[in-house]
Amino acid sequence: MLSDRQIKILEAIISDFIDTAQPVGSRTISKKYPLGISSATIRNEMADLEELGYLLQPHTSAGRIPSDLGYRLYVDSLIYESSISSKDKEIIQSLLLNKIIEAGDIAKQTVKLLTDFTHLVAVVTIPKFNKCKLANLKLIKVSDSKVLLILVTDTGIVKNIQLALSNTEQFILDKISDTMVSHLSGETIENIDVRSISKMKEKLSMFGNIVDYLIPILRDALKSLNGTELYVDGISNLLSTFEFSETEKAKNIFDFLNDDEELVKLFDNLPSDKLSIKIGTEIGVELLDDCSIVASSYHVDGNNAGRILVLGPKRMNYGAIVSTVNYISNTLSDVFSGIYL
Repeated sequence: MLSDRQIKILEAIISDFIDTAQPVGSRTISKKYPLGISSATIRNEMADLEELGYLLQPHTSAGRIPSDLGYRLYVDSLIYESSISSKDKEIIQSLLLNKIIEAGDIAKQTVKLLTDFTHLVAVVTIPKFNKCKLANLKLIKVSDSKVLLILVTDTGIVKNIQLALSNTEQFILDKISDTMVSHLSGETIENIDVRSISKMKEKLSMFGNIVDYLIPILRDALKSLNGTELYVDGISNLLSTFEFSETEKAKNIFDFLNDDEELVKLFDNLPSDKLSIKIGTEIGVELLDDCSIVASSYHVDGNNAGRILVLGPKRMNYGAIVSTVNYISNTLSDVFSGIYL
């Protein structure tokens, strides 16, 4: 158990290191923070905090920097979530609640907002398409040999799939589209299988050849829509920080953040139902040992749908970032649940 004096010294060291990225010495603390104790006393307490694992000394005779354990105590006990100003709330709402229909556009706007507010890396996933309900479906002839299948979900996600279908008039495609919508509207995408589609063949018996061709294509197309879609922005923000100024380290981080499979694994290792803060080695990816993550989920009609994540150096402004992530995740929940659409 740390004493009140040790906690105040630790908080001062972490706050100073977040601002400067430089090891913090006892004289700095005694001059900048009104703790009412001498530099020598601070130095002794810093040595004890290092022995307890809350501080590290990167070089002999240098000041101290926080350890992962020190950051964890700071995050769990010492920081306070900042309040978002009314002006910032208006900016977020004006950009996210502007009747955008395409989910991908919402995600792109969200990562830009997060990077603008935090000056760090932002990652956003959109709701898995196969968990959404089908709201509309349309087959549109684009040429003599190609047809465009448009799928629209109840959460506003739009998917376009190009099909090879020759010599089919638009009125036939309209008839097929209308029949499929009447039978499948309101069903989740994952429940629309070959059996449920085949039931419509009775209604479309006059177009049997086309339907026979279309069913396996639809089945395969729907199966292909099961993956998580990722949107990333702000990588340059991270690469410009002191921690990642080394060329090799910067290259490895850049490659990691551009690898969708690695990012999906990163999300899979985070709690899916609440705000999560992971510091350094807690992330479980050696490459990210100098980073921290603030992540949260947003919801569609009360169910977990997508995730947002901010990644940066461990010396980030946790209070401000937590408040921003929380506010944006709540706003996204409203958008995707249709409250503002």
